[in-house]
Amino acid sequence: MSIGIIILAAGASQRMGTPKQTLPIENEKSLLRHTAETALATACRPVVVVVGANKQVVVPELKGLPLTIVDNPKWQEGMASSVKMGLAATYMTERDLEAVLLLVCDQPFVTPGLLEQMLVTYRESGKKAVVCRYGEAWGVPALLGSALFGELTYLQGDQGAKAVLQKHKQEIAWVAFDQGAIDLDTPEDYRRYQQ
Repeated sequence: MSIGIIILAAGASQRMGTPKQTLPIENEKSLLRHTAETALATACRPVVVVVGANKQVVVPELKGLPLTIVDNPKWQEGMASSVKMGLAATYMTERDLEAVLLLVCDQPFVTPGLLEQMLVTYRESGKKAVVCRYGEAWGVPALLGSALFGELTYLQGDQGAKAVLQKHKQEIAWVAFDQGAIDLDTPEDYRRYQQ
């Protein structure tokens, strides 16, 4: 089964005040390096990382990893541009993709086990997408089958894949990921995580 991974890492981290992609977490690895290594620990290929703001300091975090780095010059337009850029890059590497798994780099508790569970759920459920649920909320990591790729290309501005998934809620399989509620957006989030 050919499934690619797109890691969205193009944002400017304005609320954090410093590029959060480079913040050290466990074993002093950066958030982005941790996310990339987690993605590479699965059988999914290609793994594509979309960078944009602060790319001079973000790209070195990926040094030596067998993945594709794509620069999104339109990152300021919002997440939609990064999703589309990532999708185009995965397609250029692998034409027969069955699905893509979307990750962001500010969820420190994403594990290879969680991603593998999503892949198994996708295979067994026959649904168009597999999405993580945390409490009342839901979102990334999210796996979208190729039937939804066309709709992803119409995203605009700050819309992420959720705008597409919202329309197909009956065709989603869910995976519980309580720690998905923890994402590092602000200095307070990061301090809480460190404690």
